[in-house]
Amino acid sequence: MADCEMLERCIFFNDKMASMPTMADMMKKKYCRGDNSKCARYMVCKKLGREAVPPDLTPSQTDRAEGLLSA
Repeated sequence: MADCEMLERCIFFNDKMASMPTMADMMKKKYCRGDNSKCARYMVCKKLGREAVPPDLTPSQTDRAEGLLSA
């Protein structure tokens, strides 16, 4: 599977995870280089636009993302 098209511009990984490269790599493998449809940030970005993605939303917070999408 190809890398997520949002990976290079994802503020979560490029800003929030910069000091934790090992953890970032593990999460990237699961969410960015795997099935990105399971990434909460990707879900919100695709439906509502990049500006609607909360900066503190983590890829695993799908319940929170679903709440944003249904609001």
